[in-house]
Amino acid sequence: MVLRLLTAGESHGPQLTVVIDGLPAGMPLAAASIDRDLRRRQGGHGRGGRQRIERDRVQILSGVRGGRTLGSPVTLVVVNRDWQNWQRPMQVEAAGFRSKPVRRVRPGHADLAGALKYDFDDARNVLERASARETAARVAAGAVAKRYLRLALGITVHSYVTRIGAVTAAVPGAPDRAAVEASPVRCPDPLAAAAMVEAIDRARADGDTLGGCFRVEALGVPPGLGSYRQWDTRLDGRLAQALCSIQAVKGVEIGDGFAAAGLPGSRVHDEPWYDPAHRRFAHRSNRAGGVTGGISNGEVVWCTVAVKPISTLLRPLRSVDLATKAEVSAHYERSDICVVPAAAVIGEAMMAWVLAEAAAEKFGGDSLPELRRNVRGYRARLRRR
Repeated sequence: MVLRLLTAGESHGPQLTVVIDGLPAGMPLAAASIDRDLRRRQGGHGRGGRQRIERDRVQILSGVRGGRTLGSPVTLVVVNRDWQNWQRPMQVEAAGFRSKPVRRVRPGHADLAGALKYDFDDARNVLERASARETAARVAAGAVAKRYLRLALGITVHSYVTRIGAVTAAVPGAPDRAAVEASPVRCPDPLAAAAMVEAIDRARADGDTLGGCFRVEALGVPPGLGSYRQWDTRLDGRLAQALCSIQAVKGVEIGDGFAAAGLPGSRVHDEPWYDPAHRRFAHRSNRAGGVTGGISNGEVVWCTVAVKPISTLLRPLRSVDLATKAEVSAHYERSDICVVPAAAVIGEAMMAWVLAEAAAEKFGGDSLPELRRNVRGYRARLRRR
């Protein structure tokens, strides 16, 4: 069984569309379980005016009957409410088309690179698809992947913010999940969270933006997902690519990756042992982030992700006009001040999707009962070792 995902749609188009192929038949799936993550993506202190317009909810248009998947492709749609304000400049038909061209490209965005690549003289043709609005579709798909992982393997995926701007959180142990969801910046350290809110407010007053870091982790991952057989089958490589594909992400660290680079091996490598109480092999630490040799090793899979500051500034930076080549101030498109809390939710979606792909490859199963039988058989084999 192979899981496949495609998304389509523009930021100010009528809708975002998701097609998921390869889900097993018989999996319970309801819009409400997807909508919860869509709401979480729209939250977080520092979000802009677009979130007051959109009220993201998913429509399930195919692949589900009577609340259960059919094994056929699942189509999800998230409607863009802002489309009503953009129908003429974003319409498909040529007749009556009224363009709102963007020629003052924005530093840090895909505007210039995309215009040069596709031979556009209007950066709106680039920014509409390059926009992070597209991540609403990915979060919808990720919510489906989370359900697949939980129902088939008991895997759960979580995230929390560790840094915004210069403010770093202290999280000595497992974070309080309820505290994370209650925090306006999705940070479990209340003192750091308050300082993060203040930093975002200062950036807003200064016409600036802030980035930061978040951690995303998956609990209950069995050993054996991913492979060392080829470079593109390695689980750590797949996770890094998926997380780095999120708009504004510029760095992905698996486990203690960057810290480990400055330490001797004796202080880095996780020592294996056998846990007789649970009849399993385990590790005395988890600095590798739950992945060794491109394969999940049975520990928590965790990554830290770096998000750059939002590129659209209230006080625009210098740029260039695509048509005249003259120096200008960059175009301003309604934007956020900080998206790190929302990016963490998107990070959950991408990690869940990669793990679901890897689980589908390993365990197969055309129906949920068959998939569960395969998982049970594998776990029984591990206990017999």
